[in-house]
Amino acid sequence: MGLIAEAKPVPAERTTTGSNMLRNDKAGFGWITITLHWTIAALILALLALGYIMRRLPVDPALQFSLYQWHKSLGFTVLGLAVIRTIWHLIEIAPRAPESLSGMERRAAGATHALLLALALAVPLAGWAVASTSTLNIPSFYFNWFIIPHLPMAKSASAEGLWTLVHMALAYLLLAFVALHILAALYHHIVRHDEILVRMFHTGSRQGASSQAAGSDPMIAGRKKP
Repeated sequence: MGLIAEAKPVPAERTTTGSNMLRNDKAGFGWITITLHWTIAALILALLALGYIMRRLPVDPALQFSLYQWHKSLGFTVLGLAVIRTIWHLIEIAPRAPESLSGMERRAAGATHALLLALALAVPLAGWAVASTSTLNIPSFYFNWFIIPHLPMAKSASAEGLWTLVHMALAYLLLAFVALHILAALYHHIVRHDEILVRMFHTGSRQGASSQAAGSDPMIAGRKKP
């Protein structure tokens, strides 16, 4: 009758106070990263849906104008949040990758994450360029609170057409990578049964505290072989 392993509590790198749960630690993400992640994801999906409705479905001109303004307002919001998310990614601790991931999978995940951040910046910037080069010179009303000025770009039909094409191409590329990201997360959750998906729903500190509690439980720490 031998012990399988003697689990020992791992010292926490950060305590589980309310302020520290906002920050990342080596065990997982904090609430700031988690909130930015899901807010940007929801806004991107809303923007893609609005873009399809505006461009592909017959709608009343007055409603179409409102949809364009909502599309631009949400796009500016994504741009601002993506800037914050990028800065936060550069200055904040990166959680440890799960041990189940191979080196190639870790590099692929890092490259995909970087590309998603880049596209979250590039797509709204290209949309801003569309509004700025349009010969219609329609103001961008940010949720009817104030007007966001156009970029200092020459207005012409050719420039507007070019930036419209760029905006659409980048949006479709973003949609493809969002779909890939979702499928990969579901694969890890359903097939691999690892924590890739679930750690985006709770903080690393809470996960670490649970692990320590399990390790200190004599019924768990001292399991024996039958």
